Amino acid sequence: MLNKSNSIVYTLTDEAPMLATYSLLPVIKAFVSKADINIEISDISLAARVLSAFPDYLKEDQKITNDLHELSKLVNSSKANIVKLPNISASVPQLKSTIKELQSKGFNLPEYPDEPQNELDCQIQARYNKVKGSAVNPVLREGNSDRRAPNSVKQYAKLNPHYMGNWSSDSKTHVATMKNGDFFHNEKSRLIKNESELKITLDANDGSCTLLKENIMISSDEIVDASMMSKDNLIDFLNKEINCAKNTDILLSVHLKATMMKVSDPIIFSHVLAVFFEDLINKYSSTFNEIGVDFQNGFSDLINRIQNLPKSTREEIEQDINNILLNGPSLAMVDSEKGITNLHVPSDVIIDASMPAMIRNSGKMWDKNGELKDTKAIIPDSSYASVYSAVIDFCKKNGAFNPSTMGTVSNVGLMAQKAEEYGSHDKTFEITKPGTVRVHDQNHNLVFEHKVQKGDIWRMCSTKDNAIKDWVKLAVNRVKATGWPAIFWLDENRAHDAQIIQKVKKYLMDYDLKSFEIQILSPYEACKYTLERVSDGMNTISVTGNVLRDYLTDLFPIIELGTSAKMLSIVPLMNGGGLFETGAGGSAPRHVQQLIAEGHLRWDSLGEFMALVVSLEHFAEVHNNKKAKIFSLALDFAIEKILKNGKSPKRKVGEIDNRVSHFYLTMYWAEELSKQNSDKSLKIIFSDLFRNLHENKIDIIKELNVSQGFKQNIDGYYFPNKKLLAKIMRPSELFNTIIDNF
Repeated sequence: MLNKSNSIVYTLTDEAPMLATYSLLPVIKAFVSKADINIEISDISLAARVLSAFPDYLKEDQKITNDLHELSKLVNSSKANIVKLPNISASVPQLKSTIKELQSKGFNLPEYPDEPQNELDCQIQARYNKVKGSAVNPVLREGNSDRRAPNSVKQYAKLNPHYMGNWSSDSKTHVATMKNGDFFHNEKSRLIKNESELKITLDANDGSCTLLKENIMISSDEIVDASMMSKDNLIDFLNKEINCAKNTDILLSVHLKATMMKVSDPIIFSHVLAVFFEDLINKYSSTFNEIGVDFQNGFSDLINRIQNLPKSTREEIEQDINNILLNGPSLAMVDSEKGITNLHVPSDVIIDASMPAMIRNSGKMWDKNGELKDTKAIIPDSSYASVYSAVIDFCKKNGAFNPSTMGTVSNVGLMAQKAEEYGSHDKTFEITKPGTVRVHDQNHNLVFEHKVQKGDIWRMCSTKDNAIKDWVKLAVNRVKATGWPAIFWLDENRAHDAQIIQKVKKYLMDYDLKSFEIQILSPYEACKYTLERVSDGMNTISVTGNVLRDYLTDLFPIIELGTSAKMLSIVPLMNGGGLFETGAGGSAPRHVQQLIAEGHLRWDSLGEFMALVVSLEHFAEVHNNKKAKIFSLALDFAIEKILKNGKSPKRKVGEIDNRVSHFYLTMYWAEELSKQNSDKSLKIIFSDLFRNLHENKIDIIKELNVSQGFKQNIDGYYFPNKKLLAKIMRPSELFNTIIDNF
């Protein structure tokens, strides 16, 4: 059980952030202990989530606590103080890889059943499904999001602008999205006035009735949405756009959110592959069914599964694949050298990372030859596609943004209590037979109905009134704190947004806003307005729903700063606690690969540093702990020094890496604490520490660099060996001795 008082909970997650934790956390613990603050670890890594879901399959000494469940209780406490690092929102391929790795280490986990054959299989699959996708964030985010670039980071980016590719007005790059039959066009929305209990049924044309879900509890004044995507419309759209890409000689790419939207988007992704490889699938359908090919897991699933076929059969299939790739439209590549296409793995084409990267590269993506080329960006659902169209249109007209002069765009995001689409996973279904999906309340009143065909995707989600009210309050607070205009990105022509707009207008009336600018604009117009301001060096607050929050808090930081990892993300929990999220982890896999291959970790822990600043500040306020405030201020100054002196990690072996950056942060933090005069006892002990670190700096850095340039063995990717990690991430005995004995 997590201690709810006098503690900061620091999450152990995955990939590069997890590696960095082994280096940074001993320093944090040593420092804040002098302020009587305890650091508790909560393991919410993918491997830990998997293991905690199957205690009945494990030996007694293998069982672990369900830390995510413990955190779900803690976030409702006024004393909650959580520093949350990026975690894997697992796709099925990632989940299966984790299971395989854990099995190889002696954990007797069941296989993931792709097609459950019995009740036990269904139960196992249901357990695993709770782990995959956005299993963490909706649980922890019992508050709305305040995400922005700290001033020190923004100023550094202006003085040290990152690369932005030039745009041409005749660029053929564009967004392709559905004009009908998608979630946007089929959405229905209702305000449920009184507490209700809903159930969802599929009333099939053959007379059968299937209960899809029941006991869905809705609070008073909650907005409930239902929508569906037509498979037929989707297939028609994909056929048209794939042919168009070939005829116009531009790259074909698809951009989805198959990790967070863990039910709907993998299905959509599989349809993209089904259309692209239609002839291949038709020719080998029986073979593919036999070996269990699942295109929801991407093109790589096909490649991997045919390896076990007889040589002649495999080579025949491979030749047909090569012919399709040669004669079809050119595919955008994730890794040209390794031949990894945009269709290989759904987790490689996460829209909020892949689209900004394309925009930063002149609206181009890489082709199979490693050349940049104009691209058709397929974003099937049109709900938010217009945002990227607006950016592309703007860049074609005005050219690339100038990071040295552009303003900043912060975000206030509606995400509390599983708001909007991210709360739809347990209410999303692939329709098995034609009929009508109906939603009724406990009094048998019809709430929604959609006529559906086999293969359609139907979903329902909701947004609570308290979450919206808190969101508006947070937006107003940010407007008053900054003086910047705030734009609510809401489309009156979308059913859900129309309901939200009514509530926003109502709750804005509670505030005196005469001297402030607050507007409600459709996503396209809001984006256009914001881009014009940011291009002219002016700052703007974007106020958005949950999914757009995800998109924009990667889009604008990547354009402004070159990365979204350096953003400050504060989630004021609705019951008074605080959740402090670090930067995005999209590049984390490549960082791990480099550490293993070359002994160099280029992950930048700046997000962790900044999250700790506000965590300590919050701790000081809640617990009236003056020392915590001193630590927070000193750490903020230390971060400025890191940036000013160029001590952030660099990309290449032999340069500063994550561990060396942590040393400098430690030394600068100690120096700032030694210079302050608010607490003499802290001044004395940290003066000694700073002197010790400074005098031994050269020897410590030599020891920290000892493993650079060599292969490293961490014995696993999802569940690495902790002892090996500690040794690799803390290679300086001198530094370790100083910190551990402090």
